[in-house]
Formats: sequence, C-alpha cells, structure tokens
Amino acid sequence: MKKVYPDARSALDGVLFDGMLIAAGGFGLCGIPELLIAAIRDAGTKDLTVASNNAGVDGFGLGVLLETRQVKKMISSYVGENAEFMRQYLSGELELEFNPQGTLAERMRAGGAGIPGFYTKTGVGTVIAEGKPVMNFDGQDYIMERGIVADLSIVKAWKADPSGNLIFRKTARNFNPPAATCGKICVVEVEEIVPLGALDPDTIHLPGIYVHRIIQGQHEKRIEQRTVRKKESV
Repeated sequence: MKKVYPDARSALDGVLFDGMLIAAGGFGLCGIPELLIAAIRDAGTKDLTVASNNAGVDGFGLGVLLETRQVKKMISSYVGENAEFMRQYLSGELELEFNPQGTLAERMRAGGAGIPGFYTKTGVGTVIAEGKPVMNFDGQDYIMERGIVADLSIVKAWKADPSGNLIFRKTARNFNPPAATCGKICVVEVEEIVPLGALDPDTIHLPGIYVHRIIQGQHEKRIEQRTVRKKESV
C-alpha cells in the first residue's frame, strides 16, 4: 500500500468530516504537525474536538484552527500562552476537558493499545475527578479515565521510510507516538523520507503498522519563550 503523498491536502483527502475527533501530536511548539493543521484549516472542517497536550499559540499550531472557529472542544493539559483560546473559553464559545499531562498521554496510549479505561490517583479529590467512577485499591482511591480513540491522528516526526517507520527528535517524542497510535487513521508529516532499509531497526520509535499516510515538507522552527540578556562588558 502506498503511504507517501505529495502534500498535506492530498494526504487528508477523504479523511476529514465535521464533528470529528482529532488527536494531535506536539509538546509546546515542538513537534507540531503544522502542515496538516494548515490543510485542515483550508478544508474548512468544523465542530472539531481536538485532543492535544496544548493548543498552540496565537497564529501558530492549533491556534490557527481556534482563530477560524473550527474547534468546538479541546482535550488538553496546558492551555496557557494562547490569548484567543482564553477569550473563547471564558466567553463560553469553546469547551475544555482538562487533563493532567501524564493522564492525557496515557489516555492516548491506552486507546491505541485497545484499553478502554484505566485507574489513576492523579486528580483524586480535585475537579478532575468530578463525574468519574472511583475505586479503592489497597486503601487508596483511584479515578477511572477513558482511553482515547480518535477518528484521525496528525503527528510530526523527524524521519520516516516509505513503510511509515518513524524516528522522532528529542521532545517531539513526548506526545507524538501515543497520539499516532490512538487514531483510526494516522497521517504523519516528516522532515525527511529515507529509502527502505536506511533506518536502523533499533532506532525506530514507532513502527509503520500505525502509520497510514506520510508527507514530507519544510517546517518552521519556533522558540516558545526566549529570554536574553545584554552581554556583560569585560
């Protein structure tokens, strides 16, 4: 089966529909599938629920879908640094299902592993636990969290081969692998596609069995927060 597509638009052809659940990789501004996000914006797909560690920033990452009002609900951990997100949430225009970071990663991993739910101590006794089943194990309470199974996963990797075997770079490995596994269809954008056999099997972070479509493209390297000081005189 051919997995390599010429661009993001063609890779998403026949996949998008209004009201779908999308799992998006990325950690801060690292490892964001920006080309696929832009293609979703251009397609005009609306009423989206997006599961992602964060919501990008104004004008970049998932922030572009917030600006066009295509996102109905976010399932996220870190929602700071996005003024439009804050405005929409506080005005009641955007739903938010807040998840601790580790819980969100495990919800994605569980969904990809066929695990419908799991118990965790994280969030017990807080608003995170509201409305969720509680079980007591060895004298301690745990809340049940559901695994996430998305209609579509969009992720970014560093390298891929035509079979979809992936290598991620540094922090981009945090959420991209679990996001990739939990989608019914997984579309990946990469910086480089190498020939079959070029990747050392021991260095592959995600096997191609999880990947359905791949594109290669140029990506913008952004720094989320930059703090500088004047050089001290000698």
